[in-house]
Amino acid sequence: MTLSLWATLLAACFVISFTPGAGAINTMGNSLNSGFRRSIWGILGQQAALVVHILIVAAGVGVLVASSPIAFEAIRYAGAAYLVYLGIRQLLAKPQLAGDAEGDAEGDAEGDAEGDADASRPAPAAAPESRWSMFRRGLWVNLLNPKAIVFFLAFLPQFIRPGQPLLLQYLIVGATVIVVDVIVMWGFFALAAHGMRRFTRSVRGQRIVNTVFGVLFIGVGLLLALVH
Repeated sequence: MTLSLWATLLAACFVISFTPGAGAINTMGNSLNSGFRRSIWGILGQQAALVVHILIVAAGVGVLVASSPIAFEAIRYAGAAYLVYLGIRQLLAKPQLAGDAEGDAEGDAEGDAEGDADASRPAPAAAPESRWSMFRRGLWVNLLNPKAIVFFLAFLPQFIRPGQPLLLQYLIVGATVIVVDVIVMWGFFALAAHGMRRFTRSVRGQRIVNTVFGVLFIGVGLLLALVH
């Protein structure tokens, strides 16, 4: 691969990664809920899905998925349903009330009696989501997106030259796509969300964040299901 071709690939990867989608929403949600550093596990899950997509296209299976309406629709609706499920789960997530171990009972009673009083209380550090859980969710968010397969099917051949060693070319393209996506997801989306993490320190802030990201997940899921 020539340097000019690789530079074009690099620029295209940055443009694509900066395009908001389910992966960006998932990354920002992880950064807000679990912290900037731990959000990397969800990003790694998303990259694992990209590796699978690239392997599928490289093996030629992507052609079958793109040309089979039944397979494409089945994966598309499964992916849409999973995003809607994540959105509903986010909307139904209960904010953690403030209070130390000794004052939890009193805090709960006061919250029930005084209504809005709990909304301004700082929320305690809840048990963080496990790394495997974030990785698995990131994997499925990207994996259940047949449009990614079709996209790579159209995108990758632009940077592959049949007269040159194919394995090395796919390795270069795959490594570039993944490294750029990690940089953008962690260095931009996760970092941007981390700056807003102060909102999750109160019950009211948690409710707002859960509502916003729940609606975003559901919206993306519906778009995936309805837009052809």
